[in-house]
This record gives sequence, C-alpha cells and structure tokens, in this order.
Amino acid sequence: MTTTEELDIITRMRGEVMQRRDLTGENLFLAWGYPTVIVLLVEFAALMIWNEDWCAWLWAGIPLIGTPLMIYFLNEDYGRTRRRTLDENVILMMWIFIGFASCAGGTAMGFAGVFQQAFFAYLGLLCGLGCFMTGIILHFRPKTICGILASMLSAVPLFFQGDLWPWQLLATAVNVTIALIIPGHLFKRYVQHYYNS
Repeated sequence: MTTTEELDIITRMRGEVMQRRDLTGENLFLAWGYPTVIVLLVEFAALMIWNEDWCAWLWAGIPLIGTPLMIYFLNEDYGRTRRRTLDENVILMMWIFIGFASCAGGTAMGFAGVFQQAFFAYLGLLCGLGCFMTGIILHFRPKTICGILASMLSAVPLFFQGDLWPWQLLATAVNVTIALIIPGHLFKRYVQHYYNS
C-alpha cells in the first residue's frame, strides 16, 4: 500500500468518525445567548430613548429568534447521528424546563405586580444554574465556573429598582453573556479542537 493510499484511508476514516461523533450541542448556548443579549440591549436603548410601555414587550423577541435557531441546530445534530445519549436528553429536557420556568415565572410575576422587581434576577439565576448543571454533566469545567459566577451575579438586578429599573436589562445582558455566550464559545472551540486533533 502506498503512502497516498494510506492517507486516503485515514482521511476517509476521519470523515466517518466526524459524522458519527456524539451530539455536542455546541451551538445551543450561542443560539440562545446572542438573541437574549441583543434583545435586552435593544430593549434598554428603546426604554432610554422613548420610555414607553411597549418597549418592555421587546423581550418577546428572544423566543421568536432563539426557538427556530435551537430547532435548526438540534435537527442538524440529530440528522447527523440519529441518536441521543442519556446525558444529551437530560441536558435538553433541563433547558426546555428552564425555558418554560422563565415564561411561567415571568407571567406570574407580571400578574403579581413584581415583574420589574424580581424577574431579571430570576432569569439570571435560571441561566446560571442551567450552565452550571450542563458543565457538571458534560465534565466541562469552564461551563461549571461560568454557571457559578452567573448564579452569584444574578442578584445584581435587584439593586436597580424604581427609576433605575431599565438598568436591570444591562445587568442581565452581562449575566447572560457570562452564562451562555462565553461558555458557548469556549465549548464550541473545545469540540472543534477535540474532533480536529
């Protein structure tokens, strides 16, 4: 067998391994992180410029952007491997629960009249705990550390009350960056390095 034939076999086998590799969900943190941060920043800017009640409803853009992105990335991963491990199912169900808990909690807080006081601290805590648990399940320490940090910082929005309420949006954008975007990029780079080495 010639060297060229050996290299062809190695390249073909590497391609097959890449197609069979486990689901990693490396894009899911980014699929939710970026829309959340962008919508929070747009909402903050709108409140600063117009100071109208309709500006507070811009948060509805987060699931409108994040849900299709999540479905796309999940279908892309599942279409490649046609299977999910127990860990992947646990992580997926946990984040679906966090999504429902965010919506249900926000709705309940709105009806109770405490949305402006508590929702963004609640959202930051859910994102931080989700990041922490994902890091524990995947044995990926940067996610665990970012989850702990985001959970601790989730109380910061509570300090912005009354007229300072719009600043909760900026505090939450920073928290979501720590909980989703930073570990999302670190994990994506790790996965690409792992499967390309």
